[in-house]
Amino acid sequence: MNLRFALTLLLSCAMSAAVAQCPPQGTTRAGLLELREQGFAVADASERNRLARALLDCLADGDPELRDGVAFEGLSTWLRAGDLEGKTVRALTAKLLAVLQGPDNSEGVHHAFAVLVLSELARADRIQATLSSAQRKALVTAANAFMRGIDDHRGFDEIRGWRHQVAHGSDLVLQLAINPAITAEQAARLLDALATQIAPAGVAYTEGEPERLARAVFFAHQRGLLDDSWWQQWFARISAPPTAGGWSEAFRSSAGLAHRHDTLAFLYALHFAASSAEGAQADALQQWVREAITAILS
Repeated sequence: MNLRFALTLLLSCAMSAAVAQCPPQGTTRAGLLELREQGFAVADASERNRLARALLDCLADGDPELRDGVAFEGLSTWLRAGDLEGKTVRALTAKLLAVLQGPDNSEGVHHAFAVLVLSELARADRIQATLSSAQRKALVTAANAFMRGIDDHRGFDEIRGWRHQVAHGSDLVLQLAINPAITAEQAARLLDALATQIAPAGVAYTEGEPERLARAVFFAHQRGLLDDSWWQQWFARISAPPTAGGWSEAFRSSAGLAHRHDTLAFLYALHFAASSAEGAQADALQQWVREAITAILS
């Protein structure tokens, strides 16, 4: 029995190694970069769908040209054009959800880009319902867990390119929160999870994270799904001082200053978005944001 198990495990590992390949079998790096230059035009639908599945392995690649420039951009291009079959969209979603269940052994890039592509899959499903209700529910659960579990706040690296887990996770929250199939309870869970990354302990954002967080909150609020009482409590939580001494204590430590900086950066970005929009929803959001800013600055 032990020998059979060992042989099965070895065979499984060998098969996984054979499947996990970037560039995908039958392609080269140069060929993929040329495909990008051609706008990812693949005339044959079956080949396009096959390549879409194969490119998922490149989301773990250390080469940002292949990971970001080809795999993500290619998948995004096809999804936004509606050029992938429904069964491909469902298969891509299932595989990437499975990726998030396992360890990330790619210096932090695999999970970050799995989530970014999931945001594109969620967008495609929002525009034309394609996923099953079970997959949509699994996406909400995964987004919630991912945002709450982020402990890698690296953004851009000159060699490895982007990781940006907070920004990518925010994009997934956005696409789910504005999907008409998502309930108020699910949207509330997503926004509560997002709030954990507005001012994480010891982190001072410098690479656009507050804007991406604010963008998700702005569009979620525009949907009008959650009532004023819920939003009042949510803004009260994020504008609460990190210590019992009040916001004046923030000036006594680097951690306090970082918390103040990140919270205000988020609120300023959200206020700009709300003030640039029209309508009762935008007006109400401006009021919540102004009150939160006043609570910190006064």
